[in-house]
Amino acid sequence: MAIVSPTHAQSLPGGFVYLRDIDPSIIQDIRYATSNNFVGRPLAGYGAGECVVKREVGLRLKAVQEELAAQNLSLKMFDCYRPARASLDMVKWSQNGHETAAERRYNPKIPKTELFRLGYIASRSRHSTGAALDLTLVDLKGDNSAKYDPSRIYADCTAQAEARAPEGSVDMGTGYDCTDAKGHTAAPSINVAQRAWRKRLVAAMARQGFVNYSKEWWHFSLPGAGGAAYDFPIQPRRN
Repeated sequence: MAIVSPTHAQSLPGGFVYLRDIDPSIIQDIRYATSNNFVGRPLAGYGAGECVVKREVGLRLKAVQEELAAQNLSLKMFDCYRPARASLDMVKWSQNGHETAAERRYNPKIPKTELFRLGYIASRSRHSTGAALDLTLVDLKGDNSAKYDPSRIYADCTAQAEARAPEGSVDMGTGYDCTDAKGHTAAPSINVAQRAWRKRLVAAMARQGFVNYSKEWWHFSLPGAGGAAYDFPIQPRRN
C-alpha cells in the first residue's frame, strides 16, 4: 500500500492525495493549468499542474500503471480533481460571445454555446468530487519528443495525428477534449489501430473498476468514490 506523507495529506481535504505521492511514474500533463486547452488559458483554481484525486482512485490508478508498465506503456493524466470554480469558468467562456481559431480546433463542428446542452461540458462536474479523470496512454518505446508550440497553427482535433497539436501519447484518433463524434469512444470513423488503443485503455481501466464516458474516450470515473463536490484550489505539491 502506498504511504502518503502527513505533510502532504494535511494540505488536502476530504481524503484527497497528490497522485505523485501514490505513483510518481504516472505521467502528468494537467492541461487546464496551462494555455494548451480549449479555453486558451489556465482555468480558475489551477494554481499548479498537479493531479489530485481521492486516495482510493490514486491506488487503483497505481494498479493500472503497474499492469501497463509490463507492456512498456504508461498512463498520462490530462485532468483529475477539478475545482468547482473551474467549471464555472468554462460556463463564462462558453457565453463570452466569440470563438477564436484556436478554440475551434477543439470543437470544429459544434458552436461552443452548444457544448453544455450536448453534454460535452458540465457546469457541475464529477471531476470536482475527485473521482473522475481525463487520461490517455503513452508508448514508452515511441518517440514522444514533439512539444506543443503556441505560436504554431495546428489542424483541428479530428485531423491526422501529425497535423494536429502533439500530445506525446499514442494516436487515439482525436486529440484530447475533442468535442466531435469522432471523439466518442466507439466512433466508427477511426481506424483499426486507433480503435485498438481505445479498447486497450478502456479494458485496463475497467479491470480496476473505472467506467468510461461514451462521448469522450479520455474520460473515466470510479463509481462510489466521489461524494460531495469541492472547490479548493490546486496548489503546488510540497516536497
